[in-house]
Amino acid sequence: MQSNNEAFSPYTTFSRAEWSQLSSGQPLPLTEEDVNALRSLNDALSLTDVVEIYMPLARLIHMYVAATQNLYHATNGFTGNAVEKVPYVIGIAGSVAVGKSTTARILQALLAHGPDQPRVDLVTTDGFLFPNAVLEARGLMHRKGFPESYNVRRLIRFMADIKSGRPGLAAPLYSHLYYDIMPDEFQIVDRPDILIIEGLNVLQRGSRSSKRSSRIFVSDFFDFSIYVDADEKHLQEWYIARFLRLRETAFRNSASYFHRYASLSVEEAITVGRRIWQDINAINLRLNIEPTRERARLILEKGANHSLQRIRLRKL
Repeated sequence: MQSNNEAFSPYTTFSRAEWSQLSSGQPLPLTEEDVNALRSLNDALSLTDVVEIYMPLARLIHMYVAATQNLYHATNGFTGNAVEKVPYVIGIAGSVAVGKSTTARILQALLAHGPDQPRVDLVTTDGFLFPNAVLEARGLMHRKGFPESYNVRRLIRFMADIKSGRPGLAAPLYSHLYYDIMPDEFQIVDRPDILIIEGLNVLQRGSRSSKRSSRIFVSDFFDFSIYVDADEKHLQEWYIARFLRLRETAFRNSASYFHRYASLSVEEAITVGRRIWQDINAINLRLNIEPTRERARLILEKGANHSLQRIRLRKL
């Protein structure tokens, strides 16, 4: 029976079983090897998750894309403006360690196998962080990932150019190895059919740290938005587990910004990972990321072990 809270919610809630029934019955275009390659470090995404959660989601988004294109053509007919088709933009938000990157890559792969084989690009907002030199000069290195650590003006200009149909746009690239922007490396985005924008704060509408906030926000350019959600206790566990894995892998590279952590014992690494989570990521989550959850068109709710449990879809 529907509770009063659910009756007045702007979302329709689906259990995993209910959502999985919304698949079109089309064969899965990805193999287990494909999923393994797309899965982020320490994410437990399975082939079953792709079939039961992401295939129905991809089907829904294709419906939204088709409906938006019809509206686009109708509006152009009404106004008499023959503007070129612009990308359909999907925003994906959520905490550090929640699995945003996995969600973005899986969706990119599935959407590209949809009707008419659309071209689907993926851009992460990490590339729009200020360089470390700028963050250090502004005393913001300890707040990397907070809204004020991003070059929001550059990101909004990029989004405006995307929605203006401009070709050959250059998105800056970020290196997780060097923990910094790569000054001479760019991703070229050339009018894809669908563009996925993935980042911590992409659904935010203004900064708490500034009395003045832009009237234009990154999310204003989104046609569809997704928030990947999980309890904070799970997020902390996943972050520490990932930190331990990185200690055994990427941190061992002498070029890594975090190479100093490679020599930590397991106990020391857990202590450091927990401190980083509590002093930085948890604060950013509570102040800036989690408050944007209800702005999403669709919320993916995860339980323990990254298992997808519920889907909340905003009512039209």
